[in-house]
Amino acid sequence: MSETQNSTSQKAMDEDNKAASQTMPNTQDKDCEDKLTQVALALVEDVISYAVKIVEEEQNPLKNIKWMTHGEFTVEKGRKQIDEYFSKCVSKKCWAHGVEFIERKDLIHSFLYIYYVHWSISTAELPVAQISAGTYFTMKVSKTKPPDAPIGVFYVGDHQALVHRPGMVRFRENWQKNLTDAKHSFMESFSFLFNRV
Repeated sequence: MSETQNSTSQKAMDEDNKAASQTMPNTQDKDCEDKLTQVALALVEDVISYAVKIVEEEQNPLKNIKWMTHGEFTVEKGRKQIDEYFSKCVSKKCWAHGVEFIERKDLIHSFLYIYYVHWSISTAELPVAQISAGTYFTMKVSKTKPPDAPIGVFYVGDHQALVHRPGMVRFRENWQKNLTDAKHSFMESFSFLFNRV
């Protein structure tokens, strides 16, 4: 083949490649564009989620109370403060709750006072609730901190491991609702045991 034929055939191949690239998109470019779109969508979803969270916190700020100090602490005052905290945080009045002191644990540098809060919903059909949920509250009173230092307070829901601190986490009523619903579904699956005459 002569050089002119080679250059002519090379030009023809270049034109064919150019035409093919214009009519058929490059698969690498398409994959890159798809990945970029996915990243952009994920970023937009995160921004929207964050904006919704900010608006929710603006409309429903974290509710808390002024917890007592080490010098003010008594078991009864602890029970009353837990009751006060839930009275402020729980918006639906259908929830009934009771606070019960469970035990005091003596640790090396502090005492842990553990309370249990029973939750239930009474209805017209069932004025006495058959199902309840609960929250374990712990008040940590240090043996070494000054009497004017605030006590440590944290709580854990029934059958949960995540520790919450008042004022840092919003108490959500649906946690109790979900637990009572789950218990109710469980009881319904064994209704033959509970509906004996």
